[in-house]
Amino acid sequence: MTLDLATKGQQIEVVTIPDATIRAQAIRLGIYEGAKLICSEKLPAGPVILQNRMQEIAIGRNLAKKIAIKAL
Repeated sequence: MTLDLATKGQQIEVVTIPDATIRAQAIRLGIYEGAKLICSEKLPAGPVILQNRMQEIAIGRNLAKKIAIKAL
């Protein structure tokens, strides 16, 4: 399952981030393989908003299609 398929309020765990450049940027934001996050919002034809502790991060839909996750 990929991040763009997550539903609002769902707890997820990041399985893989395939691109090394994207992975490095994501790590700076607290998104890494094994990270447990909450999908706090999913805008129609827009970004997926993730909650990591007290921080919210918007991930563009095209990027979200590349990040593999699993539901918790």
